[in-house]
Amino acid sequence: MSNKLHSFRNFNTQKYDTQEALIHVLEENLQYWESLYGASESEIGVARRFNGVIRRAAEKTGKNVVVLVDEYDKPMLQAIGNEALLTEYRNTLKAFYGALKSMDAYLRFALLTGVTKFSKISVFSDLNNLEDISLQQAYNNLCGITEQELLENFEEGIRVLGQHNEMAYEETCKSLRQWYDGYHFSGHVGGLYNPFSLLNVLKSREFGSYWFETGTPTFLVELLLRSHYDLHRLTEELATADSLSGIDTMETNPVPILYQSGYLTVKGYDKRFHTYTLGFPNREVEEGFIKFLLPLYSATSKADSAFEIVR
Repeated sequence: MSNKLHSFRNFNTQKYDTQEALIHVLEENLQYWESLYGASESEIGVARRFNGVIRRAAEKTGKNVVVLVDEYDKPMLQAIGNEALLTEYRNTLKAFYGALKSMDAYLRFALLTGVTKFSKISVFSDLNNLEDISLQQAYNNLCGITEQELLENFEEGIRVLGQHNEMAYEETCKSLRQWYDGYHFSGHVGGLYNPFSLLNVLKSREFGSYWFETGTPTFLVELLLRSHYDLHRLTEELATADSLSGIDTMETNPVPILYQSGYLTVKGYDKRFHTYTLGFPNREVEEGFIKFLLPLYSATSKADSAFEIVR
């Protein structure tokens, strides 16, 4: 049996506005895996079929299974505001991901990534074998490019970018830092550059808001509207580690999602009170927030420096 990686075909390729939409994506993936590892007529429902796929994959290859799920929360994010549909999705995914516990003996490793962490309302409430690494210092550099990596691996690209913009090398590095650096995933280490934006600016040779141009997070706009969040707080928001790791109070407190989706990042940490100071990570996010998001829910001019979301 080949050791080829057979990955999940991404939750991001579907519009989730009905219960059938989620089931269709799960069915599509299960059918593909079952074509590789076999199926059983006695396995009814997507959760039991997922159990069977994991077990048979391990038995047929002689190796335990690695499960990688990207954007696990995409269906639920699109259902925010529709409580009935959100509950349906939560129940379906809770049973589906339950395979990661019931099939633990056949698993080598599992990694699930997403914008948010659903905790007490959770699709993961039964999975006490999962570890949340979101704020662990050991994994701070997992999802970005460090200053050292940038300078060691992209020197030629930085020089070309500087020449195109009539900037010295040191000035170009400073501008890159101001625009795309500044993401922190703990309170104790240096910042990270946004890889997507960094690669795009080096390719296009123009500074800009590349991350925001990939799409408008409509779910975030809706949450900010419903919670009447005061945007003055964006540059000096305070939060505890517990509050940043869940979204249980998202209807009244959008800060966890603002942090988890990258609009805010850790700017400081108070060891005595175990609180984080949050703010915009860099110029790209700050300018992008004002230019791309504010027009969707506020009549405030882009030139205004003080603003608050109103209906």
